[in-house]
Amino acid sequence: MEPARSPAKAPIAPSAASAAPGEIYRRVAANIQRVMRGQDAAIRKLLAALTAGGHVLLEDYPGTGKTTLAKALARSVDAGFSRIQFTPDLLPSDILGVTVFDQKEGRFHFHQGPIFTNILLADEINRASPRTQSALLEAMAESQVSIDGKIRPLERLFFVIATQNPVESRGTYPLPEAQMDRFSLQFSLGYVAPEEEMAILSDQTSRHPLDGIGPCVAAADVWALQTHATQVRISPELKRYIVDIVRATRTARGVALGASPRASLAMMKTAQALALFDGADFVIPEQIQEIAVDVIAHRMVMDPQAHFSGQTAEAVVTEILRSLPVPA
Repeated sequence: MEPARSPAKAPIAPSAASAAPGEIYRRVAANIQRVMRGQDAAIRKLLAALTAGGHVLLEDYPGTGKTTLAKALARSVDAGFSRIQFTPDLLPSDILGVTVFDQKEGRFHFHQGPIFTNILLADEINRASPRTQSALLEAMAESQVSIDGKIRPLERLFFVIATQNPVESRGTYPLPEAQMDRFSLQFSLGYVAPEEEMAILSDQTSRHPLDGIGPCVAAADVWALQTHATQVRISPELKRYIVDIVRATRTARGVALGASPRASLAMMKTAQALALFDGADFVIPEQIQEIAVDVIAHRMVMDPQAHFSGQTAEAVVTEILRSLPVPA
């Protein structure tokens, strides 16, 4: 486990009063881009989920930069950061904390776990047992944890970035549908272009680029982004468009379990965040289409026959987007 990190620089003063939301977004994105070469789309999605108040699951092959992306975000925001390396022997108390009896004082003290932070990296989340994985459910859905019969609220800014490897099955425990539904987005980074990979080699000749970045915004700036995003207008026609996309997954051929209403909420909030980044006061259909697959596909369960025939949830969502009429 990696304890809460002390800021590399002096605390950053909130700039929400002087900087426009788009400027705050560009500042953080540019800081992360110094570390993550050729991953502009992934950075945009990550920051959209953060601004929408959701959580992100990064699923990709080893070495593509999942952990580095999470650390780059954590170092860009002047806020608390914890990393939990999920392993089969990890217990819920290792995440949430534990109550210990102090013999000298004659009373119990609660020792907070790493979940009491602002940005939490749950690395290789599918290596822990389902019992331990479930320790995150309440925290991700309600920003609180229940321990020893007491509800303990989490930080106002609480963002989970979980990672997992899609090609390994030995020693892993697939996340259940209920927990997959807690993640606003799931996406992959993929391999970068050869030119970008050469730049990565040059960047790390003498030291890791993470060592050269520090906070560029305050936690208050992120709160401001989240508040501004809720004020972005979305028309009733686009709300219905979102609902129609999600509802279509429940009756699509080859789908055993479609997306829940939580997917509709996540898509609306994430689209509002994208519109905010684009400097718009209202959502347009293209912003909904941009994140539809990343919001919906991981919440779906394909029936066995469709799965073995090679049909994917991503392809189903793409076909739904192609077939549904787009509001004018």
